[in-house]
Amino acid sequence: MVQLAPVPFDVLVGRMLSELERKRSAFDLPAQRFVKAHPGRDLSIAVHHRRAATPFGPAAGPHTQMAQNIALAWLAGGRTIECKTVQVKDDIEVPRPCIDMETVGYNVEWSQELTIGQSLEEYVKGAMLIEMLKASGVGAGLEETVFDMSVGYDLAGIRSAKVRGFLDSMIDASKVVERLRAKIPDAYRPFRDLPFPTRLSDTLTLSTFHGCPPGEIEAIVEHLIGEVGLDVTVKLNPTLLGRERVDAILHDALGYHEIKVPERAFAEDASWEDAAAMVERLGAYAAARGRSFGVKFSNTLVVENHKRFFPASEPLMYLSGPPLHPLAIALVNRFRRAFADRFPISFAGGVEATNFADTAALGLTPVTACSDLLKPSGYRRGWTYISDLVKRMDAVGAKDIETFTLHAHGQAEAALAKLGLPEERSAVCRAALAAGGDLRGAAGEAFAAWVSAARVLNAAVYAERTIANPYYSAAENANPPNKVGSALVLFDCLTCDKCIPLCPNDANFILPISPRETPVERVTRGADGWSVDVIGSVKFAKPRQLATFADACNECGNCGVLCPEDGGPYLAKPLFFGSLAAFEAARDHDGFVVEKSDGGFAMRGRFGGEVVTVEKTDARVRYSGAGFDLAFDPADVAATVSGSADGSVDLTRLRMMLPMLEAIVAPDSINYVSVALRAATA
Repeated sequence: MVQLAPVPFDVLVGRMLSELERKRSAFDLPAQRFVKAHPGRDLSIAVHHRRAATPFGPAAGPHTQMAQNIALAWLAGGRTIECKTVQVKDDIEVPRPCIDMETVGYNVEWSQELTIGQSLEEYVKGAMLIEMLKASGVGAGLEETVFDMSVGYDLAGIRSAKVRGFLDSMIDASKVVERLRAKIPDAYRPFRDLPFPTRLSDTLTLSTFHGCPPGEIEAIVEHLIGEVGLDVTVKLNPTLLGRERVDAILHDALGYHEIKVPERAFAEDASWEDAAAMVERLGAYAAARGRSFGVKFSNTLVVENHKRFFPASEPLMYLSGPPLHPLAIALVNRFRRAFADRFPISFAGGVEATNFADTAALGLTPVTACSDLLKPSGYRRGWTYISDLVKRMDAVGAKDIETFTLHAHGQAEAALAKLGLPEERSAVCRAALAAGGDLRGAAGEAFAAWVSAARVLNAAVYAERTIANPYYSAAENANPPNKVGSALVLFDCLTCDKCIPLCPNDANFILPISPRETPVERVTRGADGWSVDVIGSVKFAKPRQLATFADACNECGNCGVLCPEDGGPYLAKPLFFGSLAAFEAARDHDGFVVEKSDGGFAMRGRFGGEVVTVEKTDARVRYSGAGFDLAFDPADVAATVSGSADGSVDLTRLRMMLPMLEAIVAPDSINYVSVALRAATA
């Protein structure tokens, strides 16, 4: 397995800013899909009393692990960045593959794959990239961004020096910021003077592993609030609904009979009564210390592994996507019935463009997505979330999220009736509602209470409607992506480019190799000198080729699931490593690495474990490997070949590598490998 590795900060900066200048895109997200402000509409929400410019954010997971993920999520409109969960054990082995979006959504990855130190640096790098984007004029009017930490999974680990050091460094990241500031390339020197935020985060969402006892959760939250000084959200599990309710929704209403929740999930997780009592106590504990406390619905749902996609070693997997949406909304409704609008609720669970506006209208702060961003178009889907929300707001004349909350689910009058306002004030509010007038002005000081009452009623209405909606049913989500029946190979495919935006790490990229068919020679040294025979050809039929950047690929398998051809880009396409060390560490993987050499560039390639090297200098190349070391002009091998060889040398691999090398080092090439090479030669 290749080792997921952070991309150096200078390479990230060079890649992002040069791509922005030359291609009007960033990390392969086109500028047309950067989320922009909509004048006259206030999309902002409060996250623990901090402003986030939109209600949307990426959920802690594959979209918030690496710095480029974070920048992409921000460009897609995410203004609450839930950083991927870190834990004291930061050397876990995640099964491969680990993400299956074939129909609904399953995964077996649940924590960071980097060390805690690497995670800290990735989050700081991501925040600094965002500031550079702002300084470049991107996202104007939507600047306010909240970074939310996530840690797990037990009190002992969270109290450890390693995790406490991470928390303290997120609260004061000045040392990391200053170290990274100096790494901004000279070509972008003015960005070194930006006032990068150093208090990166002082809010945290606690990720408790399935089965964590309520007493343990409570002790962790008290530690984080009382000793660390954070505002805290607790992520809770769908099992709080109880076995009967979960099965009624999942099996009876939605028809997912193949999905089985193990009995131990209910036995080991907190009961509703335990969780409700815990929320009351923690709310009081936080308030007494001037901190904010909230909940998040919901965690993924642990289910039995009934598929063959994940390794057989995994008896359980975690459900996400469409069926999780009605379950998580049912939890929101139950919580609101019990606590009204007393505690802030963060949300994740099957969020997508079709339900984002309705979910935001429940007053959930923020509404986060993950599984939907792993589908074709990837981060480009965020633009649709926000544009649809604005259309819905415009349709009812709402200029802000609170006013939209009153209109969205038709509960404004019923909510008004619950306030017990004087009839004169109620009449003014009803008149404004009927005429499409200023509800905030009409209600005056009662506006916040009116919105709160509407949030409670909206949750009840939406929960009932969601469970009954066929869109979330098994029948509507049973068809896997279409496959065309061909096998994915090293070169030439459908070039549908689906694998590029759906990769959360932006690991897949284009190699611009023009169509060609090049003869392949066999070179043999005899008593009378060299002889050259043509034995075949290497053909590039498509106008571009696809490749994978190994350092940013964690072999999650998602691109393989959604590729129209059989196989997976991460397995079949040329795999480029960011360094010779990474290339040599992954000896079980064929792949390539490109380096600067004297007067040119050198490319190593591993084929079936055998390594060959192509070094290009001006018009000549040097081609070497086990038992041979040749030099020649590739345009006329027969007339120019020299060197040594133990026997005949087949030049097939050379003819495969040379066009890739030329594409990588082309002056207009923009990818992690090409940018790193330019940085090395600067």
